[in-house]
Amino acid sequence: MTVPERRERLLDQAGGPRGLAVAVGILLVGRLVQLIMLYWLSAVADDGQSMGQHLLEWDGGWFERVATNGYPHGYTYGDNGALAANELAFFPVYPMLIRLVMAFGAGSGPAALAVAWLASAGAAVALHLLGTTLHGRRAGWALVAICTTAPVSVVLSMAYSEGLFLALVAGMLVATHRQVWWAAGLLGLAASLTRPTGAAAAVALAVAAVMAFRRHGWKPLVAAAVALAGVPAYLAWVGLRVGEWDAWFKIQTAGWGTSFDAGASTVTFLGTTLSSADGWVPVSVALILLAALAAAGVALAGRPWPPLAVYGVLAMILVYGQAGFYHSKPRLLLPVLLTLMPAVVAAARARPRVAVLSIVAWALFGLWYGAYLVVVWPYTL
Repeated sequence: MTVPERRERLLDQAGGPRGLAVAVGILLVGRLVQLIMLYWLSAVADDGQSMGQHLLEWDGGWFERVATNGYPHGYTYGDNGALAANELAFFPVYPMLIRLVMAFGAGSGPAALAVAWLASAGAAVALHLLGTTLHGRRAGWALVAICTTAPVSVVLSMAYSEGLFLALVAGMLVATHRQVWWAAGLLGLAASLTRPTGAAAAVALAVAAVMAFRRHGWKPLVAAAVALAGVPAYLAWVGLRVGEWDAWFKIQTAGWGTSFDAGASTVTFLGTTLSSADGWVPVSVALILLAALAAAGVALAGRPWPPLAVYGVLAMILVYGQAGFYHSKPRLLLPVLLTLMPAVVAAARARPRVAVLSIVAWALFGLWYGAYLVVVWPYTL
């Protein structure tokens, strides 16, 4: 089957342009509801920040500075002489796209939001195609709805890279499943240059390439090699720019306390939180982490498509295995996808009314939860 024939068949399975429009419509409804929640909570909290300021805060400021000023040439130090965070911690694809939009006259803030929203629309399309490819059209729409309204999916409306990463990873998985290797390789490379978790996606593509080698020869192997080069290339570039091979890791640890400790800090957080935590947000994060683990176990018991399983497991190891801000972990789990598949399959098999009501209930909580964390919770996501 030729590439155009594969593309035409996939579009037919997804419901054609109308089916893709429904997927984008699901995303937009969720984003609109969440913006209303953000506006309402901002008015109640009376925090003096506009909607735009909320959508551009925290990581958004770092991405804007990279897009506007480029990367620094070395380490950054605080007033006390200690190593501090700087822009080299942030992978380049998202700020490059912001800079591209800025070239047309947009300010850095509007450009960052424009890229994030367009990328989220692309993610909705890619998620629908992925769900449709794996489990049918209803699963495609369910995957869009469940993923884009999950707790902390608010970052899809913010100047964060999750929306772009989600679009690239889901697109890579679709291309891999459809055996369009050149597209899988390029999307995998872009994902690897968007977030460090892209390394997990690249390994998943390598697994698919090994599975397909006898039938398709060198093409899948080349695609995997291209994707696998992304994360090491950026880490090496940072090392050369600063003059120390482990510069990126040092910046991450100094700025955000992020380092890989094989899950020790996560276990400590869960134990402390569930026994003596003061406040419902830490408890809710602990429950989300445990629920995601359980969902992943259910998904793996169902023997999912191996590349999706490999990507999901490796991505979860990176999330659970690193030290850092515990309240950022639900955000980092958003693009994992494996944890969502049991709910997606169940929604696809359920009666339409039951599926819709269940997803709406999930969405209302998830959208409110993200809005609350942005407006009321005082710490970064």
